[in-house]
Amino acid sequence: MDEEVRLREPNRKQLILQSVDYETLIDAEHPARAIWRVLEGLDLSRFCAPIKARENGPGRDATDPRMLLGLWLYGLSEGVNSAREIERLSTAHSAYRWLCGGVSVNHHLLSDFRSGHRAALDELFSQVLGLLLDQRLISLSRVAQDGTRVRASAGAASFRRKARLKACMAAARHHLELLNAEAERDPAQGSARQRAAELRAARDYEERCQRAVARLAELDAHQAAAKNHPQRKSETRISTTDPEARVMKMADGGFRPAYNLQFATDTESRIIVGVAANNSGTDSQQLAPMLDEIERRTGALPRQHLADGGYLNFAAVERAAARGVEVFVPPRANRTYHIDPLTAQPADSAAIAAYRKRMGSAEGKRIYLERAATAETVNADLKTWRGLDRLLLRGPTKVLMLATWSALAYNLMRSIKMGWL
Repeated sequence: MDEEVRLREPNRKQLILQSVDYETLIDAEHPARAIWRVLEGLDLSRFCAPIKARENGPGRDATDPRMLLGLWLYGLSEGVNSAREIERLSTAHSAYRWLCGGVSVNHHLLSDFRSGHRAALDELFSQVLGLLLDQRLISLSRVAQDGTRVRASAGAASFRRKARLKACMAAARHHLELLNAEAERDPAQGSARQRAAELRAARDYEERCQRAVARLAELDAHQAAAKNHPQRKSETRISTTDPEARVMKMADGGFRPAYNLQFATDTESRIIVGVAANNSGTDSQQLAPMLDEIERRTGALPRQHLADGGYLNFAAVERAAARGVEVFVPPRANRTYHIDPLTAQPADSAAIAAYRKRMGSAEGKRIYLERAATAETVNADLKTWRGLDRLLLRGPTKVLMLATWSALAYNLMRSIKMGWL
């Protein structure tokens, strides 16, 4: 007769007390520890300034901004850009548990922190660049700029024409009035948190409808004032979800609501030194603003500025030359008059003639090869590994913050990997 098998079976009704040693959750060389060491050496007082809880004063203790920074930067280094996902990982993943060190977080706290410290985040990004410049790890001799269009948090069906926008705004106001009247008539109905959430959502939608109508009026006025601009055959449409988002042609050839994110990278260190965001579908006006951005963050200008053919703008090339910056952008061929774009023309200024000569030289062509090997690979890294494949926040201000968060995470991981920080 066969003996009955003996098995270790799960017993989920038993109670177990477990001790946790957070220091043993991750090894000594784990990236989360490296990020924490870097944050310990940075000045985070700008993040602490809004905190009202002070020693010997009333109120609940605030959550350490360094911990929240660590969670977001480590999350973005792993491609996690969702507050809800980081909340889940804070109890399920060893690295996030180590960063929390027993402090609980929720997605509201994480989301508010990500979007509520614009000036502090901007200063922190510049602070990291300053450390790398002081160590002469960034030369700013040559930078490469490239843009990438990222899907906005708005659906194609949210784009509406003028009449429909006004109808949506009227409906939103009516809905808000009904909610307010219902709250006054029966205050005990539903929970206070649910009523507050409903009112907040209704006010937010009404505000977005108002911004959409105002933005449509601005675009119509701009088009009417533009000279030699063909009139549109169809009415302009604006999104009620994100009024600043625009439908753009994406890398796969399709058209979707998106923002145009711009990054400038030091070609030698491959560190991002400039970040910008706009809703323009073209790059021809983005050279000068990026030079301003680099100078604002680093206090200096690059000696050479590389970009692809979409950035070509002779006025921008001349302004850059006046600031001591050599622009490397492929010239466009003139197929109508069969003019060699690399040969100086009689009407060219000295800056444009020098630009044509520079792009036609063997040295200029060699230098320009660094653009694709730098800017495009960095953009691919941001979209593949730093959570920038899709925007989860709305509006150009918050979109710029998301781009800055991802660029900061990239710079930190690049610097840590190279042993610079």
